[in-house]
This record gives sequence, structure tokens and C-alpha cells, in this order.
Amino acid sequence: MKTEHLIAGEWVPGEGSFKAVAPAMGVEIEPSFAEGSEAIVDRAAQAAEAAYPEFAAKTRAERAAFLRACADEIDARGPQLTERGMQETALPEARLNGERGRTIGQLRMFADWIEEGSYLGARLDSAMPDRAPLPRADLRLTHLPLGPVAVFGASNFPLAFSVAGGDTASALAAGCPVVFKGHPAHPGVGALVGEAIAAAAAKTGMPAGVFSLVHGAGHAVGGALVQHPLIKAVGFTGSLRGGRALFNLCAARPEPIPFYGELGSVNPMFLLPNALQARGEAIAKGWIGSLTLGVGQFCTNPGVVVGMAGDALSGFVETAAAEVANAASAAMLTPGIAGAYRSALEARSDDDRRAVGAQAEGVCNVAPAIYEVSAARWNADESLRHEVFGPSGVVVGCASEDEMVAVARGLEGQLTATLQLDEADHPLAAKLTPLIARAAGRVIANGFPTGVEVCHAMMHGGPYPASTDARSTSVGSLAITRWMRPIAFQDMPQALLPTALQDDASNLLRLVDGKWSVA
Repeated sequence: MKTEHLIAGEWVPGEGSFKAVAPAMGVEIEPSFAEGSEAIVDRAAQAAEAAYPEFAAKTRAERAAFLRACADEIDARGPQLTERGMQETALPEARLNGERGRTIGQLRMFADWIEEGSYLGARLDSAMPDRAPLPRADLRLTHLPLGPVAVFGASNFPLAFSVAGGDTASALAAGCPVVFKGHPAHPGVGALVGEAIAAAAAKTGMPAGVFSLVHGAGHAVGGALVQHPLIKAVGFTGSLRGGRALFNLCAARPEPIPFYGELGSVNPMFLLPNALQARGEAIAKGWIGSLTLGVGQFCTNPGVVVGMAGDALSGFVETAAAEVANAASAAMLTPGIAGAYRSALEARSDDDRRAVGAQAEGVCNVAPAIYEVSAARWNADESLRHEVFGPSGVVVGCASEDEMVAVARGLEGQLTATLQLDEADHPLAAKLTPLIARAAGRVIANGFPTGVEVCHAMMHGGPYPASTDARSTSVGSLAITRWMRPIAFQDMPQALLPTALQDDASNLLRLVDGKWSVA
């Protein structure tokens, strides 16, 4: 396992070092990893800029081959990744193996997507020299990669939202070199994936600076990276506080750049009366299963349930409380995350608490907990509406349908919102759906939000504070639009046009004079 920074295909030592912490034991583990600096960031950004013209000019087939080679190299390191991942994250073997499969799958999905070609959004409007009163020029539009981009690793997904995760895969697919800021919670996993990408780049003839991995335990490296003048966009998954600080730095640059941050969400679930009456016990068990999955460390963790106060909701809470009481504590990803979870629970009223799971010893171990409040209290106490990262949930009891609608109307931006409903609930659902659709990036019926499918129709984002750009997703093929910009060419000679806009472009879906066609 390499412990240095990866820059332009070379492993470069840093200034100082740090170690990962094994959350299951709360102790540092070997080896030490190189600490980053402004000089290291500058070297990586310069390498990415040098690689940009050549990488952007690669054919779609060449970039697709690179992405597939990345997938193959990661797959070949599977046992090492799982072993190190279990040490650094306390995640179980099955979870890490599944996450590796998802990481490999999204790399291959983007390879297929760019070969298909419609992601370029090519549009051709032919010249109309005889149009009266004014002629129309020949206009052709496509999308070009922005340039070098920065991507930050997430704490909770050491593979799928990390070094070769969705942001990196989509940026490389678009033709943008990537400078990756590794997460200090799992630097060994990051280094192994970095080795895989470096090997894939060498095998497929990519320019050396197409990918760099910079380590760093503190905030200085991330700040230097987003402010570097050669970086043209940023992808981030993490906390509201950290993401907002980086967002502000991006906006304050002499040349402001896009910051695509996923920052937090409570992912409310609306439990409609007929569904509650008919299936309350099953829904309660499913909710606790989703709430505690992965020790609650999913960005789509359903932290809030909104229902009609009464006997049925009381039964729902009793079932959920029994499930929580029988749940064992487990280790969160880092001591800092576990400490923040405990502090958030300590700040909540004991009067609201309905159940807490059994607590075991361990610096990173936490127990699940659920609370119950009235809608009036929910609306009055803003702190209840803040995300608690971990296995904690709140049940909000409404006195009327109008009060439930008011809760929906007051929602901040969310990644997801869920409706548990039966056919008889459709009239109330019709009132709620426009309100939760305005607040959320994904609306779910009769399910739970903790599964995020990697596919073309997935939207994983939402209005602020769920993310910093509600038009963007970090999962699915639409993510590639983060790293591209539209450009139009007017009356350009055929030989000077991008391939996608030339008349003889082959096997490419394009909008030609208002009609979709394959060139």
C-alpha cells in the first residue's frame, strides 16, 4: 500500500504525516500517510492542467476504455480493499464488497454512457440563407469538459463516494482531469484505489496528470484545493458546516466556480392515515431497519416520520420503540462522528425520548434512539429539524390533515421525501405531493430511501441545504453534466467543428432542426 500523494503517476512524499483510527478499537493503525500542503496541491493542479488538453481530446471510446480499466483494477484489489476497509471503517465485509461492486458498476455505466454519445446534447440548426426578413446562420451546440476539477471523499462511503466514486467517474467520463482530496478516515482504502486508477491510466495511455490523490488530515489542504486558480469545479459530500465553508471559498474566488455539495438531509417520511391503520406495525419495523442501517450513516437516512396523532400512531411508536430497545449499539466511522451524534442526543429533551438501544463500550459505539413530538413543538423548535448523522429518528404527531400539510410546506431542502399510502390516502397525498416535490430531489411511495440505485433516472440531490445545486445529481448518468458547459459554433467550417457536430458524425443521437436523429 502506498502512503504518499499520487501526482501525475508518481508517489510524492509530504510534509508531516497522520494515521487512520480503527473505530472498532479507537486506536491509530499503521501505516502513516503523507500530509498535504499548498505546494502539493499546486503540483497536482498543475499536472491536471497539463493533462487537460490531451485528455479532453481523447475519443469517447478511449475514455470508456480507461473507465473500464479502472473498474478492472479496483476489482483485482478486492480482498485488499475489504480487509483495509474493515480496519479503517468498522463496516462489515458484505457491505464493503457490495460497495465495491457499486463503484465498479458506476464506472462501467459511465463508459457505456459516453460511448452512446447523447450526453453531449448535440443540437444542430441548419442555415436558412433565404429566410425573410433575416437569414439564419448555421448553429451547432455541444458540451465541452470544464477543465481540472477537485473531488472530496465522503466519510460514510469509502468506495462509492470516494476516490473512484460517482463524482470522479462522471468527471473522468466528461473529459476532466481530477485532483482528489482523500478522506482522512480511510486513507488506506483511498491509496489502494488510487493505485488502481494510476495502473489503469498507464495501461490505456492516458496523460500522467489525469488523476491525482492528495492526502490531508486537516482543513488546509481542502481550502487550498478549492481556491487554486486552475481548478474549475468541485464535488463534495459531507457535512453542512464543512461544505458551506468550501462553497463560500469557491464563491469568493476572483473566478467563482461551481461547487456541487451534498450537505445533509432528514429525509422525512409521511405516514398517511389509511396506510398507518392497515400496515403500521410493518412500516414501523421497516422504518427502524432503514433508520439503523449502517449505524444510520447514510445520507438518505429517514430521520423524521410525520403522522396523524392517535391510537394508530401510538401503536406505530410502540412497535418502533420495541425494535430500538432490542437493537445493539455499533461503531460509527470515526470518534468525531460518534461524539457529534452523542452530543446531538444530549441536547434533545428527555421528555421527547421514547426509546434508546443498548449501549456497549467503545469510543465509537453508539445506540439508536427515537423521539416523539407534536407538530406544534416541531414547528417551534428549529433544532429538531436539523440532521442528526446517525441512527436517531423523530416521530411528529399532527392534530389534523391541515397540520400535516403545514409541516410539508415548512420543509427545508431534502434529498428524499417518502409517502406511505394506500389508495384511500390519495386525496391527502395529492395535497402533499407538490409540497414535498418542491423540497426534495426524490419522492418515494411505499418504500424507504436508503437504497440509491445507480442508473439513468436517479436524482441524488435536492434544494439547499440538501445540496448546493438542486439541478444536479451525484448519482446516475446525469451527474456528467456537472463537469461540462454548453458551447455553440456559428458558421464554422466542418473541419474545425468537434466531431459530434460534424455532418458525418456516426452513431450519435442529435437534435437536428428540431428532430432527434442518429447521424
